[in-house]
Amino acid sequence: MPDSRRAEQQTRRWLEEFVVGLNLCPFAKPLLGSQQLRVAVCEDANDQPLQTFFLTELDRLQSTPETETATSLLVFTGALAGFDDYLAFLDHVQELVYQSGLEGVVQLASFHPNYQFEGEPQDAASHFSNRSPWPTIHLIREDMLERALADFPDPAGIPERNIATLDALGATELQARWEAIKR
Repeated sequence: MPDSRRAEQQTRRWLEEFVVGLNLCPFAKPLLGSQQLRVAVCEDANDQPLQTFFLTELDRLQSTPETETATSLLVFTGALAGFDDYLAFLDHVQELVYQSGLEGVVQLASFHPNYQFEGEPQDAASHFSNRSPWPTIHLIREDMLERALADFPDPAGIPERNIATLDALGATELQARWEAIKR
């Protein structure tokens, strides 16, 4: 199976089993099987093609009605394997969002196989809330997110609830589930 197809399948499985299955994002379920959820895979390894891919997908999201593409996951299979490299790229593309005048219009959410929250023990279960099979940037329409948050009781409690869910499962169980997704 080609890398891009495998990456998309693993990403969709991660969405099903972790993001929706563990209810880490209460807003994801309606989009799970929908064509409105775009998963775009970039196999490039060089900086300029990565930036071009990001900008193309950012433009695509802005030029496509929400009824066709509500949100996009950008999956990077050829680069950004190192978490520090990923964070540097994330900072760079966040600046591109700002320069494009889209701050407040599009929000970025970050996911990485080696995601680690600063100040947390390396083996903390909480890291799994932002771990994905591949380096991934989620492009979120802010107006859509605001509508979802307005209808959700206690959105500020989502991170704490996620940590409690992940801690209850434990890092060992989460790692086993994680490995199964990546197969």
